[in-house]
Amino acid sequence: MRIGLFGGSFNPLHLGHLRAAEEDREQLGLDLMYFIPAASPPHKSGDDLAPADHRLEMVRLGTKGNRYFMVSEAEARRSGPSYTIDTIRHFHAATRVQSEFYLIMGGDQFAELETWKEAGEITRLNHLAVHTRPTAGAAAGPDPRTLAALNRFGYSLKEAYYVNSSGHTLTFVATTFFPVSATLIRRKIAAHQSIRYLVPGDIADYIERHALYRAGR
Repeated sequence: MRIGLFGGSFNPLHLGHLRAAEEDREQLGLDLMYFIPAASPPHKSGDDLAPADHRLEMVRLGTKGNRYFMVSEAEARRSGPSYTIDTIRHFHAATRVQSEFYLIMGGDQFAELETWKEAGEITRLNHLAVHTRPTAGAAAGPDPRTLAALNRFGYSLKEAYYVNSSGHTLTFVATTFFPVSATLIRRKIAAHQSIRYLVPGDIADYIERHALYRAGR
């Protein structure tokens, strides 16, 4: 079984996340894609971070109806910083069927991977898939910011992907660019502007109902 692990703050989950996950799943031939909301992302400030239970529920709402999409509470229920290496070890230990794991991330995350806890072990334990946003007519591949990371972790080019000494691969997956971010959505909410069609309708309703991301809340 081929399983994708897609972590993040999802603050909130939006259509860009969902479309990238769907295209990653399709191009990598994944059997399942797990969305893993972080309770306490170590690389992000918690000043405007909605409570983990709310973000977990929004991910459930946004992924319902897609039989390939699953939601994991592994980080939301774990105390302390949400380190990716701990989540990877959790899935390796908890998954009963023999599986290959693909850690899904964006190009910015890959470029800063060396700052993550036990980064080298992350590359040794599973495959990596980096979704990219190439310009029209360009092939998927690393931008200049990621080239140093490729060297640091010992990846070498082999056909359409990279491989390191562990035998695990690194694949750059071209995904559709959506000009939307969680930061933009939070700013629109704070300015009392509509977020319809930037997030699934159920998530927009949930945010409104619970008054999330409003000033003073």
